[in-house]
Amino acid sequence: MRAEQLTDPVAYHAEGPVWSAAWGGLRWVDMLAGDILSLTDAGAVARRNVGTIAAALRPRRGGGAVIAVERGFVLENRDGSITPLQEIWTDSSIRMNEGGCDPDGRFYCGSMAYDQREGAATVYRLDADRTVRPVIDAVTVSNGIDWSPDGSLAYYNDTATHSIQLFDYDREAGLTGRRTFVALGDDDSPDGLTVDADGGVWVAMNGAGEVRRYRADGRLDDVIEVGARQVTACTLGGTNLDELFITTSRENLDPGDDPLAGSLFSVKVGVRGMPVREFAG
Repeated sequence: MRAEQLTDPVAYHAEGPVWSAAWGGLRWVDMLAGDILSLTDAGAVARRNVGTIAAALRPRRGGGAVIAVERGFVLENRDGSITPLQEIWTDSSIRMNEGGCDPDGRFYCGSMAYDQREGAATVYRLDADRTVRPVIDAVTVSNGIDWSPDGSLAYYNDTATHSIQLFDYDREAGLTGRRTFVALGDDDSPDGLTVDADGGVWVAMNGAGEVRRYRADGRLDDVIEVGARQVTACTLGGTNLDELFITTSRENLDPGDDPLAGSLFSVKVGVRGMPVREFAG
């Protein structure tokens, strides 16, 4: 299948699409601009700045959103106001990058060094009481994280490993038993990911211009072609949760190179996603 272009190239580095009926549909980020984008019913794109970096977001159970910013988190309240939380670190060479919520409503987000130096980053967990703790260390480029339909497994990408990782999960133990779900080629760069209701894992392949679906047993099942090379992330949404929304980036591209980069793409994939897991805080 081939995805269709849904918007113009509206972002420099689009990432982290999330569908939620609670906030009226699709939101994603223009990460390095610090902006949250939303798709209106008329197909227009609205934009809101939340800081120097807008890395990832998820809806809150009580309304609003949790947002990962450059060095920590902020909370968007039901009325749209923003409550900043305490910065997690002060090192200006490291920023947040990508995240998601576990089945118990805790928000995970991983970081990366701006120069992508090996092992400099960490995955953090924000609990409902607003405490933050590190959960995965020695990460290089922390990217997609999502859970299986029954919540017992978590899939995770540290792009520099050229593999999709798998963890066991429960509320008390957290993420344990890290192992390789799919070993990829040395030139493959797995970025954002999402898991569908059948347990299939959809992975954005940055630089390859495609999204791949892997079955729960790790076998490659489908490939979606995208009209821009730097495919960053994907999510299932729409009225029936069967439309795959795909973000792309034009970071580090020359003017005129890859002209559709920065656009949002979509395709009906014939399988349903799961309702987004919300932050409990």
